[in-house]
Amino acid sequence: MEAFQKITSVVAALDRPNVDTDQIIPAENLKRIEKSGYGPNLFERWKYLPDGSLNPDFELNHDAFQGSAILVSGPNFGSGSSREHAVWALMNGGFRVVIAPSFADIFQKNSFENGLLPVLLPEKTINNIIARANELTGYSLTVDLETCEISDTEGFRVQFALHENPEIHDFRRYCILNGLDEIGLTLKHENAITDFEKTRN
Repeated sequence: MEAFQKITSVVAALDRPNVDTDQIIPAENLKRIEKSGYGPNLFERWKYLPDGSLNPDFELNHDAFQGSAILVSGPNFGSGSSREHAVWALMNGGFRVVIAPSFADIFQKNSFENGLLPVLLPEKTINNIIARANELTGYSLTVDLETCEISDTEGFRVQFALHENPEIHDFRRYCILNGLDEIGLTLKHENAITDFEKTRN
C-alpha cells in the first residue's frame, strides 16, 4: 500500500448524498480480479450518455475538476454492496482522498486497507467546500495526514478525523502514513512469527 502524508489538489465536488458502490463502479465491470483498469468505468452510469459520449451534466466531467485527487461528496458515501472494486475504481480514477460527512462502514474499511483516505468533516463544512469548488475555478485544498488538517491558500483551515472512534482514527492514521495494509502489519512481526514457528513440532 502506498504511504500517504500530504497532498495538494484541485477539489472535485460531487454534491450528492448516498453515492453507492454500484454507481461508483457498476456490477457489470466486476469480472476482473485485478486492482487496476477500472478508471474509465468510474461513475460510468452518470459519466456517459447512451451513445457513449460524455454527459455534460455530470459534475465530474467539468473541465475544472479534471486531474483532481480530492473528491468531496455528501453523507453516506460508499453505501450499498461491499465491493472493494469501488475503492480501486476511485484510486484508478486518480483520487487519493474522499471527504464526506459520513461513510458506509465497509467502504470506509476498504478505503483504509487500500490507501484511499476517507476524511470526515461536518456537513456544514462540506457544503462550504463544495460551494467554493463550484464557484472558484481551480479551487484547491491541502490535506495533511501528519497534522490531520485541511487548508487552502485563503486562510481556510480545519481539523479532520478518519473515524469517529479516536483509537481507530489513530490506528488507521498510523497505517496509512506508513503504507501498511494487513499484510504489511503482519510482516512487521516476521521475526517473531519465525521464532514462534521454530518452537512448533
